[in-house]
Amino acid sequence: MEALLSWVEKRIPAMNTYRKHMSEYPQPKNSNFWYIFGALAMLVLVNQIVTGIWLTMNYVPSAEGAFASVEYIMRDVEYGWLLRYMHSTGASFFFIVVYLHMYRGLIYGSYQKPRELVWLFGMLLFVVLMAEAFMGYMLPWGQMSYWGAQVIIGLFGAIPVIGDDLTLWIRGDYVISGATLNRFFALHVIALPIVLLLLVALHILALHEVGSNNPDGIDTKLPKGTMGDDYEPEFKFHEDYSKKYDIIDSMPFHPYGTVKDLFYVGVFLLFFSYVLFYAPAMGGFFLEPPNFEVANPLKTPEHIAPVWYFSPNYAILRAIPDKLIGFVFFGGSIVVLFLLPWIDRCNVRSFRYRSRVHLINLIQFTISFIGLGVLGTLPATELYTNLSRLFSLGYFMFFVVLFIYSKNEKTKTLPTRITK
Repeated sequence: MEALLSWVEKRIPAMNTYRKHMSEYPQPKNSNFWYIFGALAMLVLVNQIVTGIWLTMNYVPSAEGAFASVEYIMRDVEYGWLLRYMHSTGASFFFIVVYLHMYRGLIYGSYQKPRELVWLFGMLLFVVLMAEAFMGYMLPWGQMSYWGAQVIIGLFGAIPVIGDDLTLWIRGDYVISGATLNRFFALHVIALPIVLLLLVALHILALHEVGSNNPDGIDTKLPKGTMGDDYEPEFKFHEDYSKKYDIIDSMPFHPYGTVKDLFYVGVFLLFFSYVLFYAPAMGGFFLEPPNFEVANPLKTPEHIAPVWYFSPNYAILRAIPDKLIGFVFFGGSIVVLFLLPWIDRCNVRSFRYRSRVHLINLIQFTISFIGLGVLGTLPATELYTNLSRLFSLGYFMFFVVLFIYSKNEKTKTLPTRITK
């Protein structure tokens, strides 16, 4: 057996990879609740891929058969309703987990040097995930799927010179039709998942190259990628292990990090199962009532709104009367996140040791983002539109003000070692 494992290891360094990324990967010992959402995102990604594969076995990607095939899955396929709800609920939970994962990076400064590339890969993941969710949202071919796609695809027509041709290329027809549905299906089930998996691998590799951040935002005292020369795996479960290694800042990801993640996976699955079995539509936020009606180009829904995870960006778009300027700010709300490592010029990462101004700015940004998310799901009345403009201003001013004060920000004294 040893000879076989040695033969395999020389050709595929499986054990070396396992040690580097699991058993000997140093995780800061003060990692808290906010550091579980990366693992939860991986869990939900697996759920989406597995349930998506099973759903495609009975789905018909055509304007004539899409809606009926979804009804067939729900009513006639054995446990089809469960697979469909696992997929639709999983999509919403995916964005909940990703938004919290991004927020953790924001408050602890995980985008700062030397983790700029980790942040950029994460943001690319977020953009591809939005595209994946948008194309998947159209596949049930319900009223909101159809008209939501009509609104979003129509935005590209505002781009000067190439707008009309780009819109026609995206739709694959002069109107949203079966051709649009067919190409969105191909992208949703084949192209974008491959890109997602590639970006996940790059995100993790970039993270493990520079090491994980921690709530204190300071560097650990160990070399990245190793538990140190005196680390002895046989002491992992020894009663004196905690005393022996109390002087170090990190602990091996496995088994300590994995046990912690597994506990929170169990907690997460409790919430996920409750929504799945008792409130899969979540009062119309996860599955809108109009989407249980077949798409009808001649009947416009009373209130067209995207699913909740697109609502903050949609509220920014709707707050601006001019279509082109609205599209610019709509895209800018995502592009500005890519630039965050260079907008924030402070040498201190974690909000724990930054100024009161930064804390206030973070709070107003959080309120603005949540406010935009709520307003994006509501009708476009004069009051809601004005509130959307106010919160949009707060959203973008976070980055403007951050750039101004971060260069000469008065920060607290950092600890010499990470705290518990």
